[in-house]
Amino acid sequence: MTLVSDSELNTMTLKQISIFLENAPGRLLEITTAFGDAGINLKALSLAGTSGFGALRLIVSDLHKARNIAMEHGWPARVDEVLAVRISDSPGSLAAILTPLSEKRIDVEYMYAFTGFSPTEAVMIFGFKEIEEATSVLKDCNAILIGTDEFKTLESKGY
Repeated sequence: MTLVSDSELNTMTLKQISIFLENAPGRLLEITTAFGDAGINLKALSLAGTSGFGALRLIVSDLHKARNIAMEHGWPARVDEVLAVRISDSPGSLAAILTPLSEKRIDVEYMYAFTGFSPTEAVMIFGFKEIEEATSVLKDCNAILIGTDEFKTLESKGY
């Protein structure tokens, strides 16, 4: 496994904001309206719910602004690094990415899909505990990792 330097890792990862919200009518609308009013574009998102609460995971056009809005509204939120991997929109493509991760015993904590880069490809957003190891494994198997430039996002170390 080839080790990934910190500067390389920074160009291969995206920052995702996760907002924890009550499962109640209008909560998702409140968040998306606040971001829209602030000119923040939602690049990719996933909403997973449990009884009573949900986790809204977002890749946004302006992370710093999104984090400030979440703090202003008192929405519990955190920022995590994730990997975005471009895959062919064809049978077996996801398994081909998951195989080397499984062989190295790297667990996928969560994953969601994004389409829109091309009619023949999809982008999978992965959350890992061992993001450096996962990046190295994916790089070694020639996976196409998408960073902030291609995703057209603004990120700040201080969020």
